[in-house]
Amino acid sequence: MKKRHPVRRTICALLILMLLVAASAGVYYGSRGYQMYREAVSQLSIADRIGNIRSEEHFTTYSELTEFYIEAVISVEDRRFWDHGGIDPIALCRAVFADIKTMSFKEGGSTITQQLAKNLLFTHEKSIERKAAEVFAVMEIEKEYSKEEIFELYVNMACFGSGYEGIYAAATGYFEKLPAELTDYEAAVLAGVPNAPSVYAPGTDDTLVSMRVRQVLRSMVRNDVITQAQMDGML
Repeated sequence: MKKRHPVRRTICALLILMLLVAASAGVYYGSRGYQMYREAVSQLSIADRIGNIRSEEHFTTYSELTEFYIEAVISVEDRRFWDHGGIDPIALCRAVFADIKTMSFKEGGSTITQQLAKNLLFTHEKSIERKAAEVFAVMEIEKEYSKEEIFELYVNMACFGSGYEGIYAAATGYFEKLPAELTDYEAAVLAGVPNAPSVYAPGTDDTLVSMRVRQVLRSMVRNDVITQAQMDGML
């Protein structure tokens, strides 16, 4: 009988050990994340938090947003938004790989639903527990609310810099227009701001703002929302 090579036995043993460690870590952080989620909703439920947001004077509904702005946000933030269930496995795996490669915790792979959950319930401190807690919140949000409702809630809570929170405040504050009145270029500007408001907000650094607008428009070209000629015509 042919004996298994000792190196192969060692590799197999290491793989099994790594899987056991990963499974244990998943259970540990999953449990802590669930506790964090339960603590947050015990203070105020997701439904009540959303009710408070919707009751604000200038809450902007999905129908009051331009189609270009909606497509711009989805293209640059979460291009599979309409298809996933709140968690994008492809983006998540890519983010995890990037984190391992750089030995950091910078890439979140967050969907629009995850960002909404974070803004609704948690601080912006990056931790494995919080990311696990987001998953439980995302499951509840995706179950109870439509994609259109999730999107409108996200843009009404997003930070746009200069003290502007929500798309209404950003549109009126930066351009003196209602969200429905934004030009395509202005919509592209605002679609790029929440990623880093202190960097990309209008009036901070024109060069960086212009670079971010190009990123937004290029993402729309890649997703076949606009053509290269349309992008060039806006710049």
